[in-house]
Amino acid sequence: MDRAPRVPQDRPRVHLNCAMSADGKIALPNRTQTRISSEEDWLRVHQLRAANDAVLVGIGTILADDPSLLVRSDLVPNARQPLRVVLDSHGRIPRTSQVLKGEGSTLVAVAQGGTTDIPGAQVLVCGQGRVHLPLLLENLQGQGVRTLLVEGGEEVSWSFLRAGLFDELDIFIGDLVIGGHGPSAAGGSGAHDLSSTIPLRLLEARRMQGGLLVRYAPVER
Repeated sequence: MDRAPRVPQDRPRVHLNCAMSADGKIALPNRTQTRISSEEDWLRVHQLRAANDAVLVGIGTILADDPSLLVRSDLVPNARQPLRVVLDSHGRIPRTSQVLKGEGSTLVAVAQGGTTDIPGAQVLVCGQGRVHLPLLLENLQGQGVRTLLVEGGEEVSWSFLRAGLFDELDIFIGDLVIGGHGPSAAGGSGAHDLSSTIPLRLLEARRMQGGLLVRYAPVER
């Protein structure tokens, strides 16, 4: 099985992961979250969380789904809990969010001028207007984070892809079609022409319960 060889020296190794429908959607057209991963893939996700030093999502995922980002002990017994990182430029995270509770530590990355009084979390100011990803990764590495799992959502995934700040991209493609104009695996502004698309190298395609797992590495330009 081919594997992504690159190990970055100036930042954590970044592993992007998402689940989407056969037509590329990650939620219903009204943005309601829907379960796409099968039980087998859900186990894989929790194993990934346990294997990484930190797991990151954007504030959109927190507001829509309110995940804890903890590793479930019934799926991965005796697992260490990764540092939970939330990209939240303005500090909008609800103080009742699950990600601020539980046994894991949490870091909320905000931009200058964003709210920094967030009980239950370390708050890191990095960037003006919006969180500056290279600066965030530099700070995470300084805190001992060597591997980072990015679970989305669509704006966050596109930001890492566009900046070339990733070393592997895993996509679980579920056996269903959602249709409509809902959120996709990568949102944001998208590519404006063919030359600005993100080239990928296929590492593996594997049939799983309820879908297909494809693994990619970036193509060095």
